[in-house]
Amino acid sequence: MAVIPPVTVPRDHVRGAPDGHVTLIEYGDFQCPYCGDAYPVVEKLLDSYTWVRFVWRHMPLVDLHPRAEAAAQASEAAAAQGKFWEMYDRLFRNQHALADADLSTHAAELGLDVERFERELREGVHAERVAEDFRSGSAAGIPSTPRFFVNGDMYLGTPDERDLRAAVEAEV
Repeated sequence: MAVIPPVTVPRDHVRGAPDGHVTLIEYGDFQCPYCGDAYPVVEKLLDSYTWVRFVWRHMPLVDLHPRAEAAAQASEAAAAQGKFWEMYDRLFRNQHALADADLSTHAAELGLDVERFERELREGVHAERVAEDFRSGSAAGIPSTPRFFVNGDMYLGTPDERDLRAAVEAEV
């Protein structure tokens, strides 16, 4: 069993049931096409099960996805203004729009303070937060993204709806 840090609020980004019976943690990369494929699967699970707590953690694989780190930091800059999940949704719905100008456009369209957002990206204000997630994923032996954990156990199946749903339901 892989060892991952326990979920802590408010540090972790939590969607769904705050104290859900099943905790689904995803280590992901906003530029990863497989994470993009998993995004609607997670959305369907959260729509189906009111007892699932979903947690997002950053695992930007910059060797494969050069804009993943900037996107991760952009989501944290949005979180600093109370809009993490809104930015998370935008980044996944616009995976091919992750250049600096695109990130600023996303911030503006979410109603963020764009000057603050851009300054925080330039200064790397949220780089350590992203790095903490990455280090915890590496320590858990994550080889690629997306990588899910279901109630603390690494899920080794495919992140398609049928298989991930079965893994979540097995915890009930």
